[in-house]
Amino acid sequence: MSLLAEMRSRLSKTFPFQLLPPSRWPAQRPTHRDASPAVIEAALQRSQARPSGNWYVFAASDSIRSRPVRSVVAGKELVAWRGADGSLHVGPGACPHLGADLSTGKVDDGVLICPWHGLRLSGGRRAGWSPFPAHDDGVLAWVRLDSVGAETPTERPVLPERPDAPRMHAVARLDGTCEPRDVIANRMDPWHGSWFHPYSFTELDVLASPPAGDDVCATADRFLVAVTFRIGRLGVPVVAEFTSPEPRTIVMRIIDGEGSGSTVETHATPLGNGPDGLPRTAVIEAVIAHSDRPGFVHAVRGAPLVAPVMRRAATRLWRDDLAYAERLFALRFAGLNRDADSGR
Repeated sequence: MSLLAEMRSRLSKTFPFQLLPPSRWPAQRPTHRDASPAVIEAALQRSQARPSGNWYVFAASDSIRSRPVRSVVAGKELVAWRGADGSLHVGPGACPHLGADLSTGKVDDGVLICPWHGLRLSGGRRAGWSPFPAHDDGVLAWVRLDSVGAETPTERPVLPERPDAPRMHAVARLDGTCEPRDVIANRMDPWHGSWFHPYSFTELDVLASPPAGDDVCATADRFLVAVTFRIGRLGVPVVAEFTSPEPRTIVMRIIDGEGSGSTVETHATPLGNGPDGLPRTAVIEAVIAHSDRPGFVHAVRGAPLVAPVMRRAATRLWRDDLAYAERLFALRFAGLNRDADSGR
């Protein structure tokens, strides 16, 4: 091995970045012939047919602390708070007495106190008020709404595999005018990555995609992508897989390259209809970073400083991708209206 090659080898073990050559956005290889609508739609339909156990992500776990938190899922107003032991409680957001907004109350030693007349809720059943099953996975807060999901309920949500410690995470949220399936469909089109997000991705190549059709084995039902994450003129090449374990979740996992094992969980939660009668969906994305590099332990100690940077990066991507998802919904909605008008 030459001295230069040896230096490069040593550098790659301590410095994961590579200098990217100058590139022009129009000079990229077009991917429209590869991005088969039939493949994307078939993968989406298989995803939508999987059971969810009626579980919905509604907040970042660490956003629920000493105060009650209001949320809405599928038009249902919820209130969440912590019990005295730190356990998660979720229930209807209206007080059973006269309908006060319970999220404006106070939590005292794990008991939620209504601000109107002092009614106390400890998280158990009370006349006119019943809690919902809740789950805190340490990153995200889930609620089970059987009347909404109308599936066979499960004790726990379908949780994606996450990297082992050391790790750190950040959760971003954006709301859009679309349905959850439009969010999932966006992620089932990896071919748009370097075209639509040139500030974040380059040298993207879809190595494998599932076939169109219903009968696809579990190991083949994934998108495998080689891509370089861009940070200015620096890049980090990885291989990632995209899978959908349940109808409202899609997971990107790095399986080779820097940060192997790191995951990005994208959860799509229906909020209900807006004032215009159109559906709203929350995109709640958890970025869970991991690295075997010794220095990553120090980065984890600095998580309070690093997490906001991770959150901003996820938010920037989803500002664009929500426009994509909203466009998918608008076209489908217009098509449904045309079919209705024509009497189909």
